[in-house]
Amino acid sequence: MKKTYLNCITIILYIVIALVITPASAFANEGDQKAEGSGFSYKVIYPENQHNKVGYFDLRMSPGQKQTAVIQLSNSSDKEVIIDIGLNGTKTNSNGVLENGPSNLEKDASLKYDFADIVKGKESVVVPPKQTIDYNIEITMPDSSFDGVISGGIYMIERNQESEKQDGMIKNKYAYLIGMLLTETDTEIKPDLTLNKVYADLKNYRNSIIIDFSNTKPAYLDDMTVDVQIMGEKSDEVLYDTKQTKMRMAPNSKIKFPVSMNGDKMEPGNYRAHILVTAKTGEKWEWEQKFTITNEEADKFNQEDVSLLQENRINWQLILMIIFIVLILIIIIYLIVRSLNKKKEKKRIKNKKKTNKIKKK
Repeated sequence: MKKTYLNCITIILYIVIALVITPASAFANEGDQKAEGSGFSYKVIYPENQHNKVGYFDLRMSPGQKQTAVIQLSNSSDKEVIIDIGLNGTKTNSNGVLENGPSNLEKDASLKYDFADIVKGKESVVVPPKQTIDYNIEITMPDSSFDGVISGGIYMIERNQESEKQDGMIKNKYAYLIGMLLTETDTEIKPDLTLNKVYADLKNYRNSIIIDFSNTKPAYLDDMTVDVQIMGEKSDEVLYDTKQTKMRMAPNSKIKFPVSMNGDKMEPGNYRAHILVTAKTGEKWEWEQKFTITNEEADKFNQEDVSLLQENRINWQLILMIIFIVLILIIIIYLIVRSLNKKKEKKRIKNKKKTNKIKKK
């Protein structure tokens, strides 16, 4: 009887654990991804005006200059390879990482000379099997002289690569990226930051406050630290804060830096943000900015926040009710088992007494 009782308790506990844990674990990662090798390779051909011998183009130009830069593309396979090529200006993503590849990041209003307008090349080339060809990049500098740097990258990817699961692993597409810097002088230009706006939005489908600011100069900002506190309009209590180090900003680019609301429901109202940006070289920018979250914004973002959606999927009221019912069942089973044991014990004692009486006779 005791064994049966323990088995019942164990089964019930397994059911409770399954009910509580399964919703939380349903969002686990599917697995790691694995990149495979390439069918082509490249070699940067440095021209005479290469400013520094590095792994990318660093060209010293002059106003109005036209030049052809060359990348050698080699195909070591037995089949022809089609390579798609993109020429992109350098931008800054929300993590403070420079992006030279294709992206949906916005251009900054301060960008006067766009890399994509100055540097041109074919959008695709065919490399025959076991051969090497030259890919020509045509550069036409603006007629007006300038100080600072024009920055971008040459993005190359083999067409028709497979990207599918094979034997439980994921085979990725991959690409090469070659940077290109164009300068005319050695004049030192220091970066300068301007705050654009602060507003509520989603970042990775989670409620966040976005700090939108720009580097308005044609110079890199390295080793940048961003420190933000979000408070009520008339309160010094910090509601949300974040600090990130080792960031960078590209010349004439903007960054939309997110401050996570840590899974909280977004509440409409008036707020203010204190923003401090510093660089290792000593530059410092500090802003205090008021902003408003409207009822419409709060409702919209709360409905789209995956953290809130996951929490809503777990019906805690139902789970608590199930646990309560299970506890009641455990108590009932315990009382039934105890009652049966008592009856059994009484019967045993009665039979024993009866046996003793018979023996005495």
